[in-house]
Amino acid sequence: MRSGSAELPPRPADEPALLDRFGRTAVDLRVSLTERCNLRCTYCMPAEGLPVIPSDALMTADEIDRLVGLSAARLGVRKVRFTGGEPLLRADLVDIVRRCAAHDVELSLTTNAIGLANRAQALADAGLRRVNVSLDTVDPDVFAEVTRRPFLDRVLEGIAAAADAGLGVKVNAVLLRGVNDHLAADLLAWCLERGHELRFIEQMPLDPGHAWDGATMVTATETRALLGERFVLTPDEAPRNGAPAERYRVSTHDGEPLGTVGVIASITESFCADCTRTRLTAEGHVRSCLFSDDEVDLLGPLRDGADDDALLDTWRRAMWAKPRDHGDDVDGIVHPSRGMSAIGG
Repeated sequence: MRSGSAELPPRPADEPALLDRFGRTAVDLRVSLTERCNLRCTYCMPAEGLPVIPSDALMTADEIDRLVGLSAARLGVRKVRFTGGEPLLRADLVDIVRRCAAHDVELSLTTNAIGLANRAQALADAGLRRVNVSLDTVDPDVFAEVTRRPFLDRVLEGIAAAADAGLGVKVNAVLLRGVNDHLAADLLAWCLERGHELRFIEQMPLDPGHAWDGATMVTATETRALLGERFVLTPDEAPRNGAPAERYRVSTHDGEPLGTVGVIASITESFCADCTRTRLTAEGHVRSCLFSDDEVDLLGPLRDGADDDALLDTWRRAMWAKPRDHGDDVDGIVHPSRGMSAIGG
């Protein structure tokens, strides 16, 4: 990556999987479907939104199907999560899910759930298994402050519809100091009552305005302390197996078990050494690390007629160059030039 491809050690020629030079193998694919979103979360997008990517620059359903199929059949990918932007803004989302489900991979969707109420059952019928819903609070006023939109009722309707359709529901939340951090325990209580697993995610330097400041970020340690004021958290002994969340069993102070919660400490308790993810941006670029600015184009060669072997070789070489930690091979955190909505989570 930033150390320069000429300095990379040679990749094993007979290794078919997405191996990197630090011994990690990617088996979890994130596929961004669009950079567009119908919210304007303060930590993710500017109020005016992002420049629109021309539609002909985005992967089509056929192209997504081909790349997901190749990743499953020949690269060892076992899980695929569709992201954005907001993937529900793709009119062909159900078709994409149906096609990719045929490749024997576990399919999930990261969404803000706006519009999910009308599509949850169709997505479940097409082969989707889980939704990860971004929801930072269930307080309407705070929700509007964070997202710059008054759509909390639509998000909650979408979550309920997903559960009714038999989809697993996880909730992802980012705590912002002085905005919603005082409501962390309330959000956990809301999720526990409904059987949804909540994961708190440390705010990452993925805002396009580059306003992120690690000194003011609500850390994982602080998050656990905030939850500990109302609940007892006990580390879950089950192995993480590359999962980003450190899971805790949640109980009352009287010992009554209530469920689980996850904390994703991307910044302060890095899990980069166990990363199992590879990413495709909506424009069909391989992004080996969320924090890195390095991308390798697959869509261009695909449209120019590249065969499967050539595409797979390009993908493998891109992953071999994956950085060690937080977007670089030296200590420190890279602040990517593209924000989360443009990259895909």
